[in-house]
Amino acid sequence: MKITYQKSDGIDLSTDALIVPVLARKAGDLLSGVAGALDEKLDGELQKLADESEFKGKRGATLIVPTLGKIAARRVVLAGLGDEMGLNEEAIRRGYGAAVTAARDAGARSVVALLVDDHTDSLVQAVEGAQMATYQFDKYFGTAHSASGKAIDAIIFAGALDEKTAKDAVIVGSAVANAVALARNLGNEPGSVLHPVEMAEQAKKVAKEHGLSIEILGPSEMDANGMGAIRAVGKGSAVEPRLIHLTYKPSKTSSESRVIGLVGKCITFDTGGYSIKPYEGMLEMKSDMSGGSAVLGAMTALKAIDCPHTVHAVICAAENMISGEAFRPGDILTASNGVTIEVLSTDAEGRLVLADGLVFTAKQGVDEIVDLATLTGAAVVALGEGSTALFANNDELAERLENAADQAGEHVWRMPLTDFLEEKITSEIGDIKNTGGRGGGAITAALFLQHFSEGLPWAHLDIAGSARSTKAGGYTTKGSTGVMVRTLLNYVSK
Repeated sequence: MKITYQKSDGIDLSTDALIVPVLARKAGDLLSGVAGALDEKLDGELQKLADESEFKGKRGATLIVPTLGKIAARRVVLAGLGDEMGLNEEAIRRGYGAAVTAARDAGARSVVALLVDDHTDSLVQAVEGAQMATYQFDKYFGTAHSASGKAIDAIIFAGALDEKTAKDAVIVGSAVANAVALARNLGNEPGSVLHPVEMAEQAKKVAKEHGLSIEILGPSEMDANGMGAIRAVGKGSAVEPRLIHLTYKPSKTSSESRVIGLVGKCITFDTGGYSIKPYEGMLEMKSDMSGGSAVLGAMTALKAIDCPHTVHAVICAAENMISGEAFRPGDILTASNGVTIEVLSTDAEGRLVLADGLVFTAKQGVDEIVDLATLTGAAVVALGEGSTALFANNDELAERLENAADQAGEHVWRMPLTDFLEEKITSEIGDIKNTGGRGGGAITAALFLQHFSEGLPWAHLDIAGSARSTKAGGYTTKGSTGVMVRTLLNYVSK
């Protein structure tokens, strides 16, 4: 989908659909601004249909009106943005996302979208919403499905912004949306296609295209670094594990520049190992690598957003399978910082690969670490679907992440690192156990990870409830969501 900008009022441009943003209105209120001008050209039909359908400009609401040749556009799509007092980043993303989706579903191939105001940030958010909403994972559909599929070929955003400024805004918005799309693509791939070695290949492509340095550790390098945790998880699979390390360095730094570590759990398929999952529990386990895909996706946009910090991304890729080589309940593992781990459940494997990933990241000289993982069902029980649980040992770091998530419209809720629950993961034959049982499961998992933060400011994002969606809505599509990519980009851009 080609996205461009044109300095124009947009009304006279020939297109399949003209998107007009509308703020919340009461029933019977006259349409104002561009919508009012269009209503005159359409002989009052726009106002009449808005009243009959009770279109009130609610956030994400849309109304499609055929123009019957009275203006250059074949259809007008009114895009509700909600109340003016609540007009924020998320309202714009959801409004334009819903409108572009409605235009596509009505058969439009070309779209002109008018801007809600003359702010550059609004254009960035409109581009993000439009691109994310029209994402489709159609790689495995047959020829017949592809031929009949609806898609938008081009969107022109129109407004009063300077051409150069607007072009830069489109580049940023597209880079962010493309980063989310990459994370979604990887999360939707079958486990037979996206295994640890293939994930490393994907990272190589990202590094080459975006000017990042890359280092990939296989089993021999892991052994040399004492990474007994990730090695144990990967032993049951015919595909060897990989620890992927990408580095971004800004073109210039300042006294405020930091060195940030991002660590992603990347279990490309999780059977649960010998603590095997039931059938239903495996159905979505191809997305157990969503922490790693979010980290990789975010790295693609750092240059476009002009990130001022050095960023080390570490992706801990392994496949948790069953074989004669697989690790077992009762095994004792030694992580790369010397902490010994008693394995009670081979299905608590994500925290094991993260253990070695966190220690490796700390050794890169980072100032702070953020890890992302589809880690616990307990986080879903606590917060429900669509929310991310945040744990942190540093209030300032937690606040920055909460603010970044709020700007991204991604729901994050901070959870406690309850000290007295530490005894639930204390082992009698080693340092710690890899599970503390069902009660407080998300908390004890975070407490486990804290043993590998190496004394640095550290935050853990449990995305088990937000990495996939069972339904589409706004700019979110069914399946892998690419959650936390935009939160991470907001976080590292400040």
